[in-house]
Amino acid sequence: MTRFTSPPALCYILGMKLSHRLKIFAASLLLAMTGTVSGAQKSPWNFEVGVGTRSLTPLVLLGGVSYKSFDVRIQGLGFHNGPRDFWCGMRGSLLWTPIKDDFFQISLGLGSGYEYAQAPNDLHKAVNEANHAKYLLPYNFKESFDVSGEVWASILGLYTQISVPVYRFRNHDMNNNLLWGVGYMYKF
Repeated sequence: MTRFTSPPALCYILGMKLSHRLKIFAASLLLAMTGTVSGAQKSPWNFEVGVGTRSLTPLVLLGGVSYKSFDVRIQGLGFHNGPRDFWCGMRGSLLWTPIKDDFFQISLGLGSGYEYAQAPNDLHKAVNEANHAKYLLPYNFKESFDVSGEVWASILGLYTQISVPVYRFRNHDMNNNLLWGVGYMYKF
């Protein structure tokens, strides 16, 4: 059984079969973009898919559903390049959207997320080899697990996300208290 405290296992689970998931995501996005909405009456339900980047996660896929002025968004992705070379991140948000327009939208709410990144450190390896002992970890890592207040703003699908952590469950090597994200969302 995979435990939550094992970031390598968590990142491997997120990163496995990445190419297959990207094909499914691309096909779903293509189907959503080719579908046209006809009729004068709009549904109170809206869906969104997107792609972006976050402060620790270089690439995230985004999915969301909204009912009237309430939104739920989930984003995340992982990549595993080697035993000590990977990253992963996931975040969920519950938002209220007081300004909702086709051109501009702003949302406020709460979110929670976990991000982990690890990379080899050749300098640390060299120090350990020179001393014939393990004084330093042969890799660097950053980790964040938090509950945050969030502000999302988007113009024509281009979004910016600011997360201010209210409480951090885990925080390793995170110098700033502000988490951010940018990208593009397609709404249908």
